[in-house]
Amino acid sequence: MQLTIVGKSRNARAISAAVAAAALVVVAGCSSQSTGSGSSTAPKGKAASSGGAVKKGLTVYFIPKDTQNPYEVLADKGGQKALKELGGKVVVSSGTADTAAAQIPSVQAAIQAKADAIVIAANDPKALCPSLNQAAKAGIKILSFDSDISCGNSPQHLFINQADTKTIGTSEVDLLAKQINSSGQIAILSAAQSATNQNAWIGYMKQQLKKYPKMKLVTTVYGNDDPATSLNVLKGLISAYPHLKGIISPTTVGISTAAQYLSTHKNVKITLTGLGLPSQMRAYIKDGTVKNFALWDPSKLGYLAGYAAAALASGTATMDTGATFKAGTLGSYKVLAPAAGTGPSVVLGPPTVFDKSNIDKFKF
Repeated sequence: MQLTIVGKSRNARAISAAVAAAALVVVAGCSSQSTGSGSSTAPKGKAASSGGAVKKGLTVYFIPKDTQNPYEVLADKGGQKALKELGGKVVVSSGTADTAAAQIPSVQAAIQAKADAIVIAANDPKALCPSLNQAAKAGIKILSFDSDISCGNSPQHLFINQADTKTIGTSEVDLLAKQINSSGQIAILSAAQSATNQNAWIGYMKQQLKKYPKMKLVTTVYGNDDPATSLNVLKGLISAYPHLKGIISPTTVGISTAAQYLSTHKNVKITLTGLGLPSQMRAYIKDGTVKNFALWDPSKLGYLAGYAAAALASGTATMDTGATFKAGTLGSYKVLAPAAGTGPSVVLGPPTVFDKSNIDKFKF
């Protein structure tokens, strides 16, 4: 089993993005979601084949939001484990900034390498669609994980969702409400402004806030999943809103950066929750900076995506509603029907809430 990690400097990435853009084929726009009508490479009028064994020697490109985010690294390692079990190879390729421009050269690299599948965590729901459509036309199966794309039927793709999108958004509001007596000014510290998953969760947060009329969302700021940027916007947020009572950060980089700052600035009385890694948040839970937060195991998300990619590339599974495939030690999974703006998808499972009572049980 080989794991290759391809990083790009900002200058090299800019040059690569320009070359990739020149090579793109003009394709249909990305204005609607997939309808889940089956494999995009199946002959017209026929469903893709299912059953049988997964092919050996598959090459799957994992394209994370960036190669330096600890969450993304864990997810990619999960994909590595899956393909190793299946006798295949993972190539991890992306840039060091959370932008679609940093990911496009990696899609082009997958096309040149004649990869069997691409698994991508989208930094933008639409900007990646033309290059991914080009990959699909080359016979590469397209999957998104963690953060979805919005490309309609061009290309058709399977979304590997970490947990029910609505549950993630509403539960974070509920966690904060319990801690601040359901009242006061709150803010959201998000990742990239174009990140599909972040925006979907925030949409449900806003809906859930209607149940708490005394809680007021004053603003949403964006740290681009970069610690330095997250710290700067956090400081600006605290300065602009001196009566701020709570912050929700639905990103592992954002919540860990905020927790680190709050732990060393005890005079700042702000309640923090969101989505974090137990390994990064353990100290802040134990010293009382953060009472609780939530997440799922990103390595399992990558593992599930790896098995799904292999099954689609081998023709042992389809994107049809109700289609099933085996995901190694995680068991069997079923493809869900398109709903609420999401095309065919598979859900890993519900998020876990971490606090002092259980955080030592989790090592990721």
